[in-house]
Amino acid sequence: MKPALRPLGLYIHIPFCRQKCSYCDFYSLAGREDRMNDYTAALRAHLAEAAPFVSGYTVDTVYFGGGTPSCLGEKRLARLLKLIEKKYRLAREPEVTLEANPDSAGDWKVLRALRKAGFNRLSLGMQAADDGLLREIGRIHTMGQVRAAVEAARKAGFQNLSLDLIYGLPGQALSQWRESLSAAVDLEPEHLSCYGLKVEEGTPLFARRESADLPDDDAQAEMYLYAVEFLAQYGYRQYEISNFAKPGRESRHNLKYWTLGEYAGFGPGAHSDFGGARYAYERNLEGYIRGVRDHTPMLSESERIPPLERDTEWLMLRARTVQGLDPKEFETRFRRRFTCFLPFLEECRRSGYAVEEAGCWRLTPKGFLVSNQIIGGLLDTLAQEKRQRADAAARGDFRVRLD
Repeated sequence: MKPALRPLGLYIHIPFCRQKCSYCDFYSLAGREDRMNDYTAALRAHLAEAAPFVSGYTVDTVYFGGGTPSCLGEKRLARLLKLIEKKYRLAREPEVTLEANPDSAGDWKVLRALRKAGFNRLSLGMQAADDGLLREIGRIHTMGQVRAAVEAARKAGFQNLSLDLIYGLPGQALSQWRESLSAAVDLEPEHLSCYGLKVEEGTPLFARRESADLPDDDAQAEMYLYAVEFLAQYGYRQYEISNFAKPGRESRHNLKYWTLGEYAGFGPGAHSDFGGARYAYERNLEGYIRGVRDHTPMLSESERIPPLERDTEWLMLRARTVQGLDPKEFETRFRRRFTCFLPFLEECRRSGYAVEEAGCWRLTPKGFLVSNQIIGGLLDTLAQEKRQRADAAARGDFRVRLD
Protein backbone atom coordinates (compact mmCIF):
# COMPACT_ATOMS: atom_id res chain seq x y z
CA MET A 1 0.00 0.00 0.00
CA LYS A 2 1.34 3.41 -0.96
CA PRO A 3 1.82 5.88 1.90
CA ALA A 4 -0.81 8.60 2.09
CA LEU A 5 0.21 11.90 0.53
CA ARG A 6 0.59 14.75 2.97
CA PRO A 7 -1.53 17.91 2.54
CA LEU A 8 0.19 21.12 1.48
CA GLY A 9 -0.94 24.70 1.05
CA LEU A 10 0.53 27.08 -1.52
CA TYR A 11 0.72 30.83 -0.89
CA ILE A 12 1.32 33.07 -3.91
CA HIS A 13 2.26 36.66 -3.06
CA ILE A 14 1.16 39.33 -5.53
CA PRO A 15 2.91 42.55 -4.38
CA PHE A 16 1.06 45.03 -6.60
CA CYS A 17 -1.66 47.48 -5.61
CA ARG A 18 -3.19 50.66 -7.00
CA GLN A 19 -2.47 52.69 -3.87
CA LYS A 20 -0.73 51.91 -0.60
CA CYS A 21 -3.02 52.26 2.43
CA SER A 22 -1.77 54.41 5.30
CA TYR A 23 -1.74 51.50 7.79
CA CYS A 24 -0.34 48.77 5.51
CA ASP A 25 2.92 47.08 6.53
CA PHE A 26 2.72 44.21 4.01
CA TYR A 27 5.21 44.14 1.18
CA SER A 28 3.36 45.79 -1.70
CA LEU A 29 4.14 48.33 -4.40
CA ALA A 30 1.90 50.91 -6.06
CA GLY A 31 2.34 52.03 -9.66
CA ARG A 32 4.52 49.13 -10.81
CA GLU A 33 2.30 47.73 -13.55
CA ASP A 34 5.38 47.73 -15.79
CA ARG A 35 6.82 44.78 -13.83
CA MET A 36 3.73 42.57 -13.80
CA ASN A 37 4.68 40.48 -16.84
CA ASP A 38 8.23 39.84 -15.68
CA TYR A 39 7.02 39.03 -12.18
CA THR A 40 4.41 36.60 -13.47
CA ALA A 41 7.11 34.89 -15.53
CA ALA A 42 9.34 34.64 -12.45
CA LEU A 43 6.53 33.14 -10.37
CA ARG A 44 5.76 30.58 -13.06
CA ALA A 45 9.42 29.60 -13.31
CA HIS A 46 9.77 29.33 -9.53
CA LEU A 47 6.58 27.27 -9.18
CA ALA A 48 7.70 24.89 -11.93
CA GLU A 49 11.17 24.56 -10.40
CA ALA A 50 9.78 23.76 -6.95
CA ALA A 51 7.15 21.24 -8.07
CA PRO A 52 9.39 18.13 -8.00
CA PHE A 53 10.20 18.76 -4.34
CA VAL A 54 6.54 18.35 -3.30
CA SER A 55 5.79 15.14 -5.21
CA GLY A 56 4.86 13.48 -1.92
CA TYR A 57 2.17 16.06 -1.18
CA THR A 58 -1.37 16.84 -2.25
CA VAL A 59 -2.07 20.55 -2.59
CA ASP A 60 -5.43 21.12 -0.93
CA THR A 61 -5.31 24.92 -0.60
CA VAL A 62 -3.94 27.71 -2.80
CA TYR A 63 -4.02 31.31 -1.57
CA PHE A 64 -3.26 34.37 -3.70
CA GLY A 65 -2.51 37.21 -1.27
CA GLY A 66 -1.00 40.64 -1.51
CA GLY A 67 -0.94 43.50 -2.16
CA THR A 68 -4.02 43.33 -4.32
CA PRO A 69 -3.85 40.11 -6.36
CA SER A 70 -6.83 41.11 -8.50
CA CYS A 71 -4.69 43.99 -9.87
CA LEU A 72 -2.58 41.42 -11.70
CA GLY A 73 -5.44 40.80 -14.13
CA GLU A 74 -7.48 37.69 -14.79
CA LYS A 75 -5.28 36.42 -17.64
CA ARG A 76 -2.07 36.41 -15.60
CA LEU A 77 -3.85 34.93 -12.58
CA ALA A 78 -5.41 32.19 -14.70
CA ARG A 79 -2.01 31.33 -16.21
CA LEU A 80 -0.49 30.98 -12.75
CA LEU A 81 -3.28 28.75 -11.52
CA LYS A 82 -3.17 26.65 -14.69
CA LEU A 83 0.55 26.04 -14.16
CA ILE A 84 -0.13 24.93 -10.57
CA GLU A 85 -2.81 22.53 -11.78
CA LYS A 86 -0.36 21.13 -14.34
CA LYS A 87 2.74 20.83 -12.17
CA TYR A 88 1.27 19.96 -8.75
CA ARG A 89 -0.96 17.17 -7.51
CA LEU A 90 -4.15 18.98 -6.50
CA ALA A 91 -6.77 17.58 -4.15
CA ARG A 92 -10.15 16.70 -5.63
CA GLU A 93 -11.78 19.84 -4.23
CA PRO A 94 -9.02 22.32 -3.33
CA GLU A 95 -9.77 25.66 -1.73
CA VAL A 96 -8.41 28.35 -4.07
CA THR A 97 -8.62 31.85 -2.64
CA LEU A 98 -8.11 35.21 -4.33
CA GLU A 99 -7.79 38.43 -2.34
CA ALA A 100 -9.27 41.49 -4.01
CA ASN A 101 -10.16 45.07 -3.24
CA PRO A 102 -13.75 46.05 -4.05
CA ASP A 103 -12.69 48.66 -6.63
CA SER A 104 -10.98 45.93 -8.70
CA ALA A 105 -13.68 43.27 -8.35
CA GLY A 106 -16.80 44.87 -9.76
CA ASP A 107 -16.86 43.26 -13.19
CA TRP A 108 -18.79 40.01 -12.96
CA LYS A 109 -17.49 38.81 -16.33
CA VAL A 110 -13.89 39.09 -15.09
CA LEU A 111 -14.84 37.27 -11.90
CA ARG A 112 -16.61 34.60 -13.92
CA ALA A 113 -13.42 34.05 -15.93
CA LEU A 114 -11.50 33.63 -12.68
CA ARG A 115 -14.14 31.27 -11.35
CA LYS A 116 -13.89 29.16 -14.51
CA ALA A 117 -10.10 29.18 -14.18
CA GLY A 118 -10.44 27.45 -10.80
CA PHE A 119 -10.68 30.17 -8.15
CA ASN A 120 -13.52 29.25 -5.80
CA ARG A 121 -13.09 31.56 -2.80
CA LEU A 122 -12.97 35.36 -2.86
CA SER A 123 -11.73 37.54 0.01
CA LEU A 124 -12.73 41.20 -0.26
CA GLY A 125 -11.13 44.00 1.75
CA MET A 126 -14.25 45.86 2.88
CA GLN A 127 -12.62 47.31 6.07
CA ALA A 128 -15.48 49.73 6.93
CA ALA A 129 -18.97 50.75 5.79
CA ASP A 130 -18.32 54.47 6.25
CA ASP A 131 -16.76 56.17 3.22
CA GLY A 132 -15.20 58.84 5.44
CA LEU A 133 -13.37 56.23 7.50
CA LEU A 134 -12.21 54.52 4.32
CA ARG A 135 -10.73 57.77 3.01
CA GLU A 136 -9.08 58.39 6.38
CA ILE A 137 -6.98 55.22 6.04
CA GLY A 138 -6.20 55.64 2.36
CA ARG A 139 -8.67 53.14 0.92
CA ILE A 140 -9.72 54.01 -2.62
CA HIS A 141 -13.02 52.13 -2.68
CA THR A 142 -16.46 53.06 -1.36
CA MET A 143 -19.13 51.04 0.40
CA GLY A 144 -21.11 51.20 -2.82
CA GLN A 145 -18.26 49.39 -4.57
CA VAL A 146 -18.26 46.74 -1.82
CA ARG A 147 -21.92 46.00 -2.51
CA ALA A 148 -21.27 45.97 -6.26
CA ALA A 149 -18.32 43.59 -5.85
CA VAL A 150 -20.36 41.18 -3.73
CA GLU A 151 -23.18 41.24 -6.29
CA ALA A 152 -20.68 40.63 -9.09
CA ALA A 153 -19.07 37.76 -7.19
CA ARG A 154 -22.40 36.03 -6.65
CA LYS A 155 -23.38 36.55 -10.28
CA ALA A 156 -20.05 35.06 -11.34
CA GLY A 157 -20.74 31.92 -9.31
CA PHE A 158 -18.65 32.43 -6.15
CA GLN A 159 -20.32 30.61 -3.29
CA ASN A 160 -17.55 31.12 -0.76
CA LEU A 161 -17.03 34.79 0.06
CA SER A 162 -15.05 36.43 2.86
CA LEU A 163 -15.05 40.07 3.96
CA ASP A 164 -12.28 41.78 5.95
CA LEU A 165 -13.16 44.46 8.51
CA ILE A 166 -10.94 46.64 10.72
CA TYR A 167 -11.93 48.15 14.06
CA GLY A 168 -10.11 50.83 16.00
CA LEU A 169 -9.80 53.11 12.96
CA PRO A 170 -8.92 56.81 13.41
CA GLY A 171 -11.95 58.62 14.81
CA GLN A 172 -14.10 55.47 14.72
CA ALA A 173 -16.90 55.32 17.26
CA LEU A 174 -18.57 52.15 18.50
CA SER A 175 -21.72 53.13 16.60
CA GLN A 176 -19.75 53.21 13.34
CA TRP A 177 -18.28 49.79 14.08
CA ARG A 178 -21.80 48.47 14.65
CA GLU A 179 -22.82 49.90 11.28
CA SER A 180 -19.87 48.18 9.57
CA LEU A 181 -20.76 44.82 11.11
CA SER A 182 -24.43 45.20 10.20
CA ALA A 183 -23.58 46.18 6.63
CA ALA A 184 -21.23 43.22 6.30
CA VAL A 185 -23.78 40.73 7.65
CA ASP A 186 -26.42 42.13 5.30
CA LEU A 187 -24.19 41.05 2.40
CA GLU A 188 -24.35 37.45 3.68
CA PRO A 189 -20.70 36.39 3.28
CA GLU A 190 -19.71 32.91 4.37
CA HIS A 191 -16.69 34.22 6.31
CA LEU A 192 -15.69 37.39 8.15
CA SER A 193 -12.30 38.54 9.46
CA CYS A 194 -12.33 41.31 12.06
CA TYR A 195 -8.91 42.79 12.81
CA GLY A 196 -7.97 45.39 15.38
CA LEU A 197 -5.95 48.18 13.78
CA LYS A 198 -2.23 47.89 14.47
CA VAL A 199 -0.19 51.03 13.91
CA GLU A 200 3.01 49.64 12.45
CA GLU A 201 6.27 51.58 12.56
CA GLY A 202 7.28 52.94 9.17
CA THR A 203 3.74 53.44 7.88
CA PRO A 204 2.20 56.88 7.15
CA LEU A 205 -0.32 56.28 9.92
CA PHE A 206 2.49 55.72 12.42
CA ALA A 207 3.97 59.10 11.48
CA ARG A 208 0.73 60.89 12.43
CA ARG A 209 -0.36 58.57 15.24
CA GLU A 210 -0.38 61.34 17.86
CA SER A 211 -2.96 63.36 15.94
CA ALA A 212 -4.93 60.51 14.36
CA ASP A 213 -7.62 60.28 17.08
CA LEU A 214 -7.09 56.56 17.51
CA PRO A 215 -9.50 54.69 19.83
CA ASP A 216 -7.77 53.59 23.02
CA ASP A 217 -7.37 49.98 24.19
CA ASP A 218 -10.63 50.02 26.14
CA ALA A 219 -12.56 51.27 23.11
CA GLN A 220 -10.99 48.60 20.88
CA ALA A 221 -11.83 45.94 23.46
CA GLU A 222 -15.46 47.05 23.49
CA MET A 223 -15.59 46.87 19.69
CA TYR A 224 -14.07 43.39 19.69
CA LEU A 225 -16.43 41.95 22.30
CA TYR A 226 -19.39 43.48 20.52
CA ALA A 227 -18.31 41.81 17.26
CA VAL A 228 -18.04 38.37 18.90
CA GLU A 229 -21.53 38.62 20.38
CA PHE A 230 -23.13 40.23 17.33
CA LEU A 231 -21.73 37.79 14.76
CA ALA A 232 -22.73 34.78 16.87
CA GLN A 233 -26.34 35.92 16.63
CA TYR A 234 -26.13 35.61 12.85
CA GLY A 235 -24.54 32.17 12.79
CA TYR A 236 -20.89 33.17 12.42
CA ARG A 237 -18.86 30.87 14.66
CA GLN A 238 -15.61 32.27 15.97
CA TYR A 239 -12.80 29.79 15.27
CA GLU A 240 -9.74 32.02 15.78
CA ILE A 241 -9.14 35.34 17.52
CA SER A 242 -10.02 37.42 14.44
CA ASN A 243 -11.97 34.99 12.27
CA PHE A 244 -15.62 33.97 12.08
CA ALA A 245 -17.40 31.65 9.68
CA LYS A 246 -20.64 29.91 8.91
CA PRO A 247 -20.39 26.17 9.72
CA GLY A 248 -17.91 24.45 7.41
CA ARG A 249 -16.72 27.72 5.87
CA GLU A 250 -13.57 28.28 7.90
CA SER A 251 -10.54 29.26 5.83
CA ARG A 252 -8.87 25.93 5.22
CA HIS A 253 -5.66 27.64 4.15
CA ASN A 254 -5.35 29.89 7.20
CA LEU A 255 -6.08 26.95 9.48
CA LYS A 256 -2.75 25.51 8.33
CA TYR A 257 -0.96 28.43 9.97
CA TRP A 258 -2.66 27.81 13.32
CA THR A 259 -2.33 24.03 13.37
CA LEU A 260 1.30 23.73 12.21
CA GLY A 261 0.23 22.46 8.80
CA GLU A 262 2.73 22.69 5.96
CA TYR A 263 2.62 25.45 3.37
CA ALA A 264 5.02 26.76 0.74
CA GLY A 265 5.12 30.45 -0.18
CA PHE A 266 6.24 32.06 -3.43
CA GLY A 267 7.08 35.70 -4.06
CA PRO A 268 8.94 38.49 -2.25
CA GLY A 269 8.11 38.51 1.45
CA ALA A 270 6.34 35.13 1.29
CA HIS A 271 6.85 32.79 4.25
CA SER A 272 6.89 28.98 4.28
CA ASP A 273 6.73 26.15 6.79
CA PHE A 274 7.78 23.16 4.74
CA GLY A 275 9.95 20.11 5.15
CA GLY A 276 10.71 20.86 8.78
CA ALA A 277 11.98 24.38 8.07
CA ARG A 278 10.57 27.88 8.29
CA TYR A 279 11.89 30.31 5.70
CA ALA A 280 11.01 33.56 3.95
CA TYR A 281 12.00 35.35 0.76
CA GLU A 282 13.41 38.85 0.88
CA ARG A 283 10.98 41.74 0.47
CA ASN A 284 12.42 42.88 -2.83
CA LEU A 285 10.57 42.57 -6.14
CA GLU A 286 13.63 43.01 -8.35
CA GLY A 287 15.70 40.75 -6.12
CA TYR A 288 13.10 38.01 -6.42
CA ILE A 289 12.84 38.28 -10.22
CA ARG A 290 16.63 38.30 -10.52
CA GLY A 291 17.03 35.44 -8.04
CA VAL A 292 14.68 33.16 -9.95
CA ARG A 293 16.29 34.03 -13.26
CA ASP A 294 19.91 33.70 -12.13
CA HIS A 295 19.43 31.06 -9.42
CA THR A 296 20.94 33.34 -6.80
CA PRO A 297 20.02 33.37 -3.07
CA MET A 298 16.63 34.96 -2.30
CA LEU A 299 15.99 33.95 1.31
CA SER A 300 15.91 36.55 4.06
CA GLU A 301 15.61 33.97 6.83
CA SER A 302 15.65 30.23 7.30
CA GLU A 303 15.42 28.02 10.38
CA ARG A 304 15.15 24.26 10.74
CA ILE A 305 13.14 23.26 13.79
CA PRO A 306 13.09 19.63 15.02
CA PRO A 307 9.51 18.34 15.53
CA LEU A 308 9.92 17.86 19.28
CA GLU A 309 11.05 21.47 19.66
CA ARG A 310 7.95 23.00 18.06
CA ASP A 311 6.08 23.04 21.36
CA THR A 312 6.51 26.81 21.64
CA GLU A 313 4.90 27.37 18.24
CA TRP A 314 2.12 24.91 19.07
CA LEU A 315 1.24 26.81 22.24
CA MET A 316 1.35 30.23 20.55
CA LEU A 317 -0.78 29.21 17.60
CA ARG A 318 -3.29 26.87 19.25
CA ALA A 319 -4.01 29.43 21.97
CA ARG A 320 -5.31 31.72 19.21
CA THR A 321 -7.98 29.22 18.19
CA VAL A 322 -11.33 28.32 19.70
CA GLN A 323 -10.21 24.69 19.49
CA GLY A 324 -7.60 25.61 22.08
CA LEU A 325 -5.04 23.40 23.82
CA ASP A 326 -5.54 19.64 23.83
CA PRO A 327 -3.36 18.12 26.59
CA LYS A 328 -3.37 14.67 24.96
CA GLU A 329 -2.17 16.04 21.64
CA PHE A 330 0.55 18.06 23.37
CA GLU A 331 1.83 15.08 25.33
CA THR A 332 1.74 12.72 22.34
CA ARG A 333 3.35 15.20 19.99
CA PHE A 334 6.10 16.59 22.22
CA ARG A 335 6.75 13.78 24.75
CA ARG A 336 6.33 16.05 27.74
CA ARG A 337 3.63 16.52 30.34
CA PHE A 338 0.90 19.13 30.06
CA THR A 339 0.32 19.25 33.82
CA CYS A 340 2.89 22.03 34.27
CA PHE A 341 0.45 24.48 32.61
CA LEU A 342 -2.53 23.65 34.83
CA PRO A 343 -1.82 26.07 37.71
CA PHE A 344 -1.50 28.99 35.27
CA LEU A 345 -4.58 27.93 33.29
CA GLU A 346 -6.59 27.55 36.49
CA GLU A 347 -5.63 31.11 37.37
CA CYS A 348 -6.81 32.20 33.93
CA ARG A 349 -10.10 30.38 34.46
CA ARG A 350 -10.70 32.10 37.78
CA SER A 351 -10.16 35.45 36.03
CA GLY A 352 -12.61 34.58 33.23
CA TYR A 353 -9.89 34.34 30.60
CA ALA A 354 -10.05 30.59 29.91
CA VAL A 355 -12.41 27.63 30.15
CA GLU A 356 -11.93 23.87 30.12
CA GLU A 357 -14.28 21.86 27.96
CA ALA A 358 -14.06 18.14 27.20
CA GLY A 359 -10.53 18.09 28.58
CA CYS A 360 -9.29 20.94 26.37
CA TRP A 361 -8.43 24.47 27.42
CA ARG A 362 -9.41 27.49 25.34
CA LEU A 363 -9.47 31.23 25.82
CA THR A 364 -12.73 33.12 26.21
CA PRO A 365 -13.40 36.31 24.17
CA LYS A 366 -12.20 38.21 27.24
CA GLY A 367 -9.07 36.06 27.22
CA PHE A 368 -8.46 36.69 23.53
CA LEU A 369 -8.20 40.40 24.35
CA VAL A 370 -5.14 39.70 26.49
CA SER A 371 -3.91 36.69 24.50
CA ASN A 372 -0.38 38.06 24.20
CA GLN A 373 0.00 38.15 27.97
CA ILE A 374 -1.56 34.71 28.39
CA ILE A 375 0.63 33.18 25.69
CA GLY A 376 3.61 34.83 27.38
CA GLY A 377 2.63 33.15 30.64
CA LEU A 378 2.34 29.76 28.93
CA LEU A 379 5.75 30.16 27.32
CA ASP A 380 7.31 31.19 30.65
CA THR A 381 5.84 28.05 32.21
CA LEU A 382 7.22 25.91 29.39
CA ALA A 383 10.67 27.46 29.73
CA GLN A 384 10.67 26.81 33.48
CA GLU A 385 9.61 23.20 32.93
CA LYS A 386 12.42 22.70 30.43
CA ARG A 387 14.96 24.09 32.89
CA GLN A 388 13.70 21.70 35.56
CA ARG A 389 13.99 18.75 33.15
CA ALA A 390 17.53 19.79 32.25
CA ASP A 391 18.49 20.05 35.92
CA ALA A 392 16.94 16.64 36.63
CA ALA A 393 18.81 15.11 33.71
CA ALA A 394 22.06 16.59 35.01
CA ARG A 395 21.38 14.91 38.37
CA GLY A 396 20.71 11.62 36.62
CA ASP A 397 17.10 11.20 37.81
CA PHE A 398 15.26 12.36 34.67
CA ARG A 399 12.72 10.01 33.07
CA VAL A 400 12.01 10.61 29.40
CA ARG A 401 8.85 8.62 29.16
CA LEU A 402 5.48 10.01 30.22
CA ASP A 403 3.79 8.25 33.11
